[in-house]
Amino acid sequence: MGLRELDIAGLGAVTGYGWGREMLWRGLAAATPAARPQEDYGENGQGAPWAAIVPDGGETTDGPSRFQRAMRFAAREAIADATERGWRPGRRVGLLHAVVLGEVDLWKDFYLTHDGHVSVRSYLALMPSTPISTLMQEYGFHGPAMNVGAMCASGNAGLLTAKAWLDSGIVDDVIFVATDLSVTPENLQHFTELGVAITDTEPLQACRPFQEGSQGFIMGEGSVAMVLSHGTSNPYLHVLGGSMSHDAYHVTSIDPELTDITRCFTQALDNAGIAPEQVRYLNAHGPGTRQCDRAEAAVFDALFPDTAELYSIKPLAGHCQGAASAVEIAATALGYDRDLLPAPPLVATGHPRLLSGPTRPAAGLTVKSSIGMGGHNSAVVLKPPHIGRPA
Repeated sequence: MGLRELDIAGLGAVTGYGWGREMLWRGLAAATPAARPQEDYGENGQGAPWAAIVPDGGETTDGPSRFQRAMRFAAREAIADATERGWRPGRRVGLLHAVVLGEVDLWKDFYLTHDGHVSVRSYLALMPSTPISTLMQEYGFHGPAMNVGAMCASGNAGLLTAKAWLDSGIVDDVIFVATDLSVTPENLQHFTELGVAITDTEPLQACRPFQEGSQGFIMGEGSVAMVLSHGTSNPYLHVLGGSMSHDAYHVTSIDPELTDITRCFTQALDNAGIAPEQVRYLNAHGPGTRQCDRAEAAVFDALFPDTAELYSIKPLAGHCQGAASAVEIAATALGYDRDLLPAPPLVATGHPRLLSGPTRPAAGLTVKSSIGMGGHNSAVVLKPPHIGRPA
């Protein structure tokens, strides 16, 4: 079972809504999709595809790319937020960065524009160690620092890794950041050809998780940061525990037997020390694709009580790939903090226990699931700070 509750003590965010967690919250609370038609992305007369892309912004001194600037901005905002809420860093502060596709814009320029000939300084900007190093230097942190990746489940994977670090005692605090700014025209095209990304339909109509007529997801970008610690005075959420598993079945498809995804959910509950009856919400991966939605709905119906409800914010924030589950955990954290779960509105017949539109949260726990391409399953158990430890 999970050892101590992990506190989410501070939040920072850069998303398709803009720079800052308040931009994220305003968009989610209004149930307004972040995606916009991207005029520069259309090819062969196909028009402007829909995508929730992070706009230019941040400090140019933080790095030459949106990726580095977003990562540093989100982390800095989370640290400032945690400090305002009473957190004080311990002696050993670690850093975890969840990332799948890193500096896609700079690598593209490196090969196609510069033919591999750049300055040493520019080359070092491409390294996955550079954003970590610069952030650790800025704050003088000396705990362990590393990247972690599990495709779309990377946010959950990073959160569980941070909890393992804290439970083992090798750190006092963790700064956790998940960043994915990889929606280039080329990547967007390939996800469209895979049959999962939808670019020619308004988001709420294209992406309908657990509803009839869903075509897939709208791609998005984001960087979300969290300050994680034990025993803080004013946390957004407590992380009770969680689990991961792997299907070992196919590079894109879910094992139709659902054996290992179900095991992931049950082990997450066991690790958190709770019973299924204590779960009130499933903040689902819910990308709006047929196989993922069917799998999660089947596990939800089999494991959780009739009082439990589910939702997915992917129609709103977009599918932020390696940062997806971190964006979605931030949505739950802000939702409990503001007393409003930011579910998108229903647009078609759907699962009978699917939330429709922003909803005031009822008492109980939230399970956040995330399914990554290639077989990665993950689930974490979240507890709002205003209810006691489950019996």
